[in-house]
Amino acid sequence: MTRSLIATLAVAALIAVALPVRAFTFTAIHGAPLPLDAWRGQPVLVVNTASLCGFTRQYGDMQALHDRFAARGLVVLAVPSDDFNQELASNEAVADFCRIQLSLDIPITEITPVTGAQAHPFYQWLAREHGHRPRWNFNKALIGPEGEVLGFWGSRIRPTDRRITRLIEEALRG
Repeated sequence: MTRSLIATLAVAALIAVALPVRAFTFTAIHGAPLPLDAWRGQPVLVVNTASLCGFTRQYGDMQALHDRFAARGLVVLAVPSDDFNQELASNEAVADFCRIQLSLDIPITEITPVTGAQAHPFYQWLAREHGHRPRWNFNKALIGPEGEVLGFWGSRIRPTDRRITRLIEEALRG
């Protein structure tokens, strides 16, 4: 095979894996659709969250990322989940906790399964195509402007960690 054919096939394979991310739609905490396609061309940090988790302080880091990079195009998406039995009982309670107690102004989905057979299709895709499954709350997936997975980090890595912010900065430079 020639180098150009190999390069073309590699790009086609990347596109085949990257494009499906744009097809996923979450539901916002108050019921409106949150299509990932609305953020085409922007990096999106997707974080499965829980209000009663020991890592809940990372919500502050998520807001700090939003404050630092939103004007340049970064979207930080919180995905509350009770898969690890640490989320409040209702979407209303989560909304109050996030908006009133924590003063968050990032997009927040309704309470959403992120593991197993009931997982949201985004998380099923992330597991199937990329081998990334949340093992606990506050796992982070950085999706690039073209829909590619740029990185995945566990609970112990804070959203403001240099490993994440470096990739965000690169994605924003395009």
